[in-house]
Amino acid sequence: MSEPAEGSPFDGPQMRGAYYKRADISGANFDGVNLEDARFHAVLTKAKFTDTNLSEADFDDVNLTDARFNNVNLSGAAITNANLSRLTISGVTLAYSNIQDADLTGLRINGVLVTDLFDAYKRGNG
Repeated sequence: MSEPAEGSPFDGPQMRGAYYKRADISGANFDGVNLEDARFHAVLTKAKFTDTNLSEADFDDVNLTDARFNNVNLSGAAITNANLSRLTISGVTLAYSNIQDADLTGLRINGVLVTDLFDAYKRGNG
Protein backbone atom coordinates (compact mmCIF):
# COMPACT_ATOMS: atom_id res chain seq x y z
CA MET A 1 0.00 0.00 0.00
CA SER A 2 1.26 3.44 -0.79
CA GLU A 3 1.32 6.24 1.71
CA PRO A 4 -1.30 9.01 1.44
CA ALA A 5 -0.24 12.12 -0.42
CA GLU A 6 0.97 15.00 1.72
CA GLY A 7 -2.05 16.96 2.95
CA SER A 8 -4.58 14.48 1.49
CA PRO A 9 -7.84 14.22 3.45
CA PHE A 10 -8.12 10.59 2.35
CA ASP A 11 -5.97 8.67 4.79
CA GLY A 12 -6.88 5.21 3.51
CA PRO A 13 -5.39 3.43 0.52
CA GLN A 14 -4.44 5.49 -2.51
CA MET A 15 -6.19 3.66 -5.35
CA ARG A 16 -6.28 6.29 -8.09
CA GLY A 17 -7.31 4.87 -11.44
CA ALA A 18 -8.23 1.44 -10.07
CA TYR A 19 -10.33 -0.65 -12.49
CA TYR A 20 -12.90 -3.10 -11.15
CA LYS A 21 -13.86 -5.06 -14.27
CA ARG A 22 -16.67 -7.61 -13.98
CA ALA A 23 -15.98 -7.78 -10.26
CA ASP A 24 -18.36 -8.75 -7.46
CA ILE A 25 -17.36 -6.54 -4.55
CA SER A 26 -20.70 -6.63 -2.75
CA GLY A 27 -20.51 -5.32 0.79
CA ALA A 28 -17.13 -3.66 0.25
CA ASN A 29 -16.29 -0.87 2.68
CA PHE A 30 -14.31 2.02 1.19
CA ASP A 31 -13.40 4.34 4.08
CA GLY A 32 -11.02 7.24 3.55
CA VAL A 33 -9.95 5.81 0.19
CA ASN A 34 -8.76 7.86 -2.76
CA LEU A 35 -10.47 6.32 -5.81
CA GLU A 36 -10.03 9.33 -8.07
CA ASP A 37 -10.52 8.34 -11.73
CA ALA A 38 -11.42 4.74 -10.77
CA ARG A 39 -13.58 2.68 -13.10
CA PHE A 40 -16.28 0.36 -11.84
CA HIS A 41 -17.95 -2.27 -14.01
CA ALA A 42 -19.05 -4.30 -11.04
CA VAL A 43 -21.60 -5.52 -8.54
CA LEU A 44 -21.44 -3.18 -5.55
CA THR A 45 -24.59 -4.15 -3.65
CA LYS A 46 -24.48 -2.97 -0.04
CA ALA A 47 -21.11 -1.30 -0.64
CA LYS A 48 -20.24 1.62 1.64
CA PHE A 49 -18.26 4.65 0.55
CA THR A 50 -17.34 6.87 3.52
CA ASP A 51 -15.00 9.87 3.37
CA THR A 52 -13.98 8.68 -0.09
CA ASN A 53 -12.71 10.55 -3.14
CA LEU A 54 -14.58 9.34 -6.23
CA SER A 55 -13.89 12.41 -8.38
CA GLU A 56 -13.87 11.61 -12.10
CA ALA A 57 -14.86 8.00 -11.27
CA ASP A 58 -16.79 6.08 -13.89
CA PHE A 59 -19.55 3.70 -12.76
CA ASP A 60 -20.86 1.87 -15.84
CA ASP A 61 -23.19 -1.13 -15.85
CA VAL A 62 -23.05 -1.35 -12.07
CA ASN A 63 -25.38 -2.65 -9.39
CA LEU A 64 -25.36 -0.25 -6.42
CA THR A 65 -28.51 -1.63 -4.76
CA ASP A 66 -28.54 -0.75 -1.04
CA ALA A 67 -25.19 1.07 -1.37
CA ARG A 68 -24.36 4.00 0.90
CA PHE A 69 -22.43 7.16 0.04
CA ASN A 70 -21.52 9.39 2.99
CA ASN A 71 -19.24 12.40 2.67
CA VAL A 72 -17.85 11.47 -0.73
CA ASN A 73 -16.48 13.56 -3.56
CA LEU A 74 -18.26 12.65 -6.81
CA SER A 75 -17.14 15.74 -8.76
CA GLY A 76 -17.02 14.88 -12.44
CA ALA A 77 -18.09 11.28 -11.81
CA ALA A 78 -20.41 9.48 -14.22
CA ILE A 79 -22.95 6.80 -13.37
CA THR A 80 -24.52 5.08 -16.39
CA ASN A 81 -26.58 1.92 -16.85
CA ALA A 82 -26.84 1.49 -13.10
CA ASN A 83 -29.22 -0.04 -10.58
CA LEU A 84 -29.41 2.48 -7.72
CA SER A 85 -32.41 0.92 -5.96
CA ARG A 86 -32.55 1.82 -2.26
CA LEU A 87 -29.33 3.82 -2.59
CA THR A 88 -28.69 6.18 0.33
CA ILE A 89 -26.83 9.42 -0.33
CA SER A 90 -26.23 11.92 2.47
CA GLY A 91 -24.14 15.04 2.94
CA VAL A 92 -23.85 15.60 -0.81
CA THR A 93 -23.54 18.49 -3.22
CA LEU A 94 -25.39 17.95 -6.48
CA ALA A 95 -24.55 21.33 -8.01
CA TYR A 96 -24.64 21.23 -11.82
CA SER A 97 -25.52 17.52 -11.85
CA ASN A 98 -27.55 16.01 -14.66
CA ILE A 99 -29.97 13.09 -14.31
CA GLN A 100 -31.47 11.64 -17.50
CA ASP A 101 -33.61 8.65 -18.46
CA ALA A 102 -34.19 7.65 -14.82
CA ASP A 103 -36.97 5.66 -13.16
CA LEU A 104 -37.75 7.92 -10.19
CA THR A 105 -40.43 5.72 -8.61
CA GLY A 106 -40.38 6.34 -4.85
CA LEU A 107 -37.36 8.69 -5.00
CA ARG A 108 -37.41 11.23 -2.19
CA ILE A 109 -35.30 14.33 -1.76
CA ASN A 110 -35.46 15.77 1.74
CA GLY A 111 -38.56 13.64 2.37
CA VAL A 112 -40.52 14.86 -0.68
CA LEU A 113 -41.43 12.49 -3.51
CA VAL A 114 -39.76 13.72 -6.68
CA THR A 115 -42.76 12.64 -8.77
CA ASP A 116 -44.93 14.97 -6.63
CA LEU A 117 -42.52 17.82 -7.34
CA PHE A 118 -42.75 17.16 -11.08
CA ASP A 119 -46.56 17.04 -10.92
CA ALA A 120 -46.66 20.37 -9.05
CA TYR A 121 -44.26 21.89 -11.60
CA LYS A 122 -46.42 20.71 -14.50
CA ARG A 123 -49.58 22.15 -12.90
CA GLY A 124 -47.86 25.51 -12.32
CA ASN A 125 -46.40 25.74 -15.83
CA GLY A 126 -49.07 23.90 -17.81
